[in-house]
Formats: sequence, C-alpha cells, structure tokens
Amino acid sequence: MGSSRQLIRLSKVDNVLVACCDLQKGERIFFEGTTYDMEEFVGLGHKIAANDIESGEPIVKFNVVIGSSLSKIKKGEHVHVHNMESNYISTYTFEGSTN
Repeated sequence: MGSSRQLIRLSKVDNVLVACCDLQKGERIFFEGTTYDMEEFVGLGHKIAANDIESGEPIVKFNVVIGSSLSKIKKGEHVHVHNMESNYISTYTFEGSTN
C-alpha cells in the first residue's frame, strides 16, 4: 500500500503503521505521501501513529481496535504500552510471581 519498505499499513483504515525494520531517531521516512520524522528509536514490528491520535481515541491495527490512546499521540510517534491501553493485555508485567 505504500512505496516505503520501512513501514507497512496492514489495513486501509488503520491509524497505526508497523515498522518493517528498526527506525532510527532522526530518520526521515516518506510513506503514502506523508513524511514521518522519527523523534525516537522504534524497533522492528512496533507501531507508529499514521496521523495524530487524540487521547482516548481507539488504536486500530489490521482493521481491529486493539486499544485506546492514554494521551495525544503525534503523527510518527511510537505507539506502545507507554501511551496506549491494550484491549487484550491488562499489564505487561507478572504480578505476584513467586520467583
């Protein structure tokens, strides 16, 4: 759906793009007619915002709502557990572990 091999949009309605490689801080990426200036490192397989996402707005990946934003997320910003709440995983740590 785009000319860049650095990003992929899994569905035309998604508001996140998936990194096809590590994206370096300071890198400028052109994808589907839009420029994304990377303000932080984003690892392979992680998501970035395809456009500005307002606080509380659903996060859509592969035409499925996977969670909602905890705060405003700027276009190109890394979308992960620090700024979104998952619909599937309540936490990314194991609490009450006896190990």
